[in-house]
Amino acid sequence: MTAATRRPARPDAAARGATGTGRAAAHHGEILQGVFLDERRRPCHGLVTLPVVGRGSTARFTQRPETPPEEVTVSPAGRTKARAAAVLAVHACAARRREPCGGELVLTGDLPVGLGMGSSTSDVIATVRAVAASWGLLLPPRTIARIAVRAEGASDPLMHGSRPLLFAQREGRVLETLGTALPPAVVVGCALGGGEPVDTLSLPAPDHGEDLHAYEHLRRMLRRAVTDADTALLGRVSTASARMRQRVLRHREFPALTGIADSTGAAGIQIAHSGNVAGLLYDPRTPGLHRRLRRCARALDRAGIPQTRTFTTFATPHQRGVPPWTHTSRTPSADRT
Repeated sequence: MTAATRRPARPDAAARGATGTGRAAAHHGEILQGVFLDERRRPCHGLVTLPVVGRGSTARFTQRPETPPEEVTVSPAGRTKARAAAVLAVHACAARRREPCGGELVLTGDLPVGLGMGSSTSDVIATVRAVAASWGLLLPPRTIARIAVRAEGASDPLMHGSRPLLFAQREGRVLETLGTALPPAVVVGCALGGGEPVDTLSLPAPDHGEDLHAYEHLRRMLRRAVTDADTALLGRVSTASARMRQRVLRHREFPALTGIADSTGAAGIQIAHSGNVAGLLYDPRTPGLHRRLRRCARALDRAGIPQTRTFTTFATPHQRGVPPWTHTSRTPSADRT
């Protein structure tokens, strides 16, 4: 029980139990998403996300002893996936400690909803960690992934940290650990399609025939890109994946985005397969990088594509991973939660 729940000043303090806090990061959409072979050579939906530093969700769960475990209130209202995850986590945690009970869930964060940055998964993971913390537990990523898939229907691999993983989003399991970190890249983020949400589960599934061979080829290329820290190869993979997904998403800005990448010397483009966030990838070792980034920003403005934020795939001493020579700008639609 926390000190806050022992304070007699609150009239309902006696009805409250322990409080736990959990946090989860976000991502910037996918580098690669499609159909791949699992360890038994069976076709399986999978993805590799692009981590983004410094953004995410925080959850606080306060137990209410002697209430049914399904009695979970959530704020802000409408976070139904997080609420479902809380109930599932209560049962999973209480089974190891004592009888389950309901509680109060409060979510905070700075993630835009519907752009494809994993806002719902971030909420869900933070929630599961908060519930577990209220029982004095630290659940392993595999358990969190199972709960997340049950709560959402599909999940991003945010519970596993920032390592590049090929993750079966509809099954909650890792298909392959590609390495310890993605190749170094500076990502100029932008928003497509007016930031409208995309219902991933309603989209047509990739073809298991011809597409399977293409995606397995991209998987091998990405594996090599990670091993060799090859940013150019990373850009080729993400661009090819985005181009294949364009058959389903059909972003009208796609030609403009690829044109800007070509004209400014970007390694490639990256587009969320479950939303409208996108990015242009630049090798930080490229000569004249400052000039290229300025030209990119001007070209995005001319094309009417809002720039959101610039970040890196590698650690820097600066807040949110943004080196001093990059420009960070945000549009209201891109930062609205």
